[in-house]
Amino acid sequence: MPNSKSTFSLFFLLSLSSILTVRSATFPADIAALRAFKSAVKPASIPATSCLATWNFSADPCAVPRITHFTCGVTCSGDRVVQLTLDSQGYAGKLTPLISKLTQLINLDIGDNSFYGAIPSSISSLPNLKNLILRVNSFSGALPPSIATLKSLQTLDLSRNSLSGSLPNLNSLAGLTRLDLSYNKLTGSLPKLPPNMNELALKANSLSGSLTQSSFDGLTRLMVVELSENSFTGTVEPWLFLLPSLQQVDLAKNAFTGVSVSKPPPAANPNTELVAVDLSYNKIEGLLPVNFAEYSMLRSLALSYNKFRGPIPWQYSKKGSSLQRLYLDGNYLNGSPPSGFFSGEGPISGSLGDNCLQSCPVSSELCLKSQKPVSICQQAYGGKPKS
Repeated sequence: MPNSKSTFSLFFLLSLSSILTVRSATFPADIAALRAFKSAVKPASIPATSCLATWNFSADPCAVPRITHFTCGVTCSGDRVVQLTLDSQGYAGKLTPLISKLTQLINLDIGDNSFYGAIPSSISSLPNLKNLILRVNSFSGALPPSIATLKSLQTLDLSRNSLSGSLPNLNSLAGLTRLDLSYNKLTGSLPKLPPNMNELALKANSLSGSLTQSSFDGLTRLMVVELSENSFTGTVEPWLFLLPSLQQVDLAKNAFTGVSVSKPPPAANPNTELVAVDLSYNKIEGLLPVNFAEYSMLRSLALSYNKFRGPIPWQYSKKGSSLQRLYLDGNYLNGSPPSGFFSGEGPISGSLGDNCLQSCPVSSELCLKSQKPVSICQQAYGGKPKS
């Protein structure tokens, strides 16, 4: 007669094995999507020691423990793939449209590789996607407008690719906090931006037009604006510097011709958090904005290589000023620099060179670079150079 205890133990083990097998079986559509993803990558670009090399479909992608197969690159929750994060190995290939079958995907990060071709519009079928990181690849073509339907998206980093065309309207992405499309080939003007962003980076594109308040309307949490190396024009208006959470503004290497700065709100209201402003290498004319001196947190101000004239405001050197770095070189500033810069009360670095200043002490780091020739300064101020 069979031992009842042994029979029960065998039944229990078989049942447990069956449960574990069911639990480890990856959702079939997810397996198909992972197969399609790997098939779209050129085999020659998959190093033997890389994550993708361990994707052997004789094993279950979500099964644990992962000793030899799917050791990295894929994270599962139960039977669904929730994260696809590749190592930087120079993988080359296209991003398969079947990526859309990973409908529970939360993070997609294939950055720092050599993927190319268009970003598939089917990516909009990933309703749970929070982080889309395709940075440092060779993706080309337009940014698919369907990205605007990714309602869960928090981070969108497509920087350092070859994307072209205009920016789609992403205002519907209420959860987006970080947008980085720097170092692409994007053109056109700035559309209305998502309302809850902390960081906006569009450096080194070919964006143009003026900066309008309507594009930034309601962005009370925006801390970083990086728009340098584009073709923006017009005047930088006061409202930009008064955005309540703004800390850093980089608008260098554009074609702005004016800047207007208002005093920050009184102490009774929320104070500005502005720490750094860079407007260098533009075409800005007129006098230096005095009101920058009223921003109590401002540590770094770069206005180099514009067309500013007149004296340096004494307020830039007033006692208690927060300024620590000041770059005014490459303009047409005249008169004598404020003596407060050289009093030793608060160390300030930067440059006042390549201007039309008088009595800039060469013993100071600020004056190491020489001033413009007298003849150029006379011409700049309507005089005639001496023969």
